[in-house]
Amino acid sequence: MPTAEKVVDALGTGRRKTSVARVRIRAGNGKITINDRELDDFFKVQQDRKAVLSPLEHAGVLSNVDVRILVHGGGSTGQAGACMQGIARALMKYDSDLDAKLREKSFLTRDARMKERKKPGLRGARRGTQFSKR
Repeated sequence: MPTAEKVVDALGTGRRKTSVARVRIRAGNGKITINDRELDDFFKVQQDRKAVLSPLEHAGVLSNVDVRILVHGGGSTGQAGACMQGIARALMKYDSDLDAKLREKSFLTRDARMKERKKPGLRGARRGTQFSKR
């Protein structure tokens, strides 16, 4: 009886601002799908596309793996950052030898910067009301 080939997926979760990305990596030929859309179709800005691809390029596995991402929340830049971290975490589970390579570019580090909350009596987080002499 022939044995069925096992497909092993590596999972990773990335977060940036209010965006959350769930990433699934498996051996393949370099296809990247985000919310069932192509990378170029989902991220229109070149900077965001480069951010998503950067962990794969740095690890040297861009053409060896297929990436499937589900991302929600926030804007396009936050989603790109979340995808970047999620891909890096999934790559680490896919191949543990890449850990040092991913850490040297800080792909595994969570960017903790968040929007500051609005304070009472102010127009924004820090902006006060305009002074009126009369």
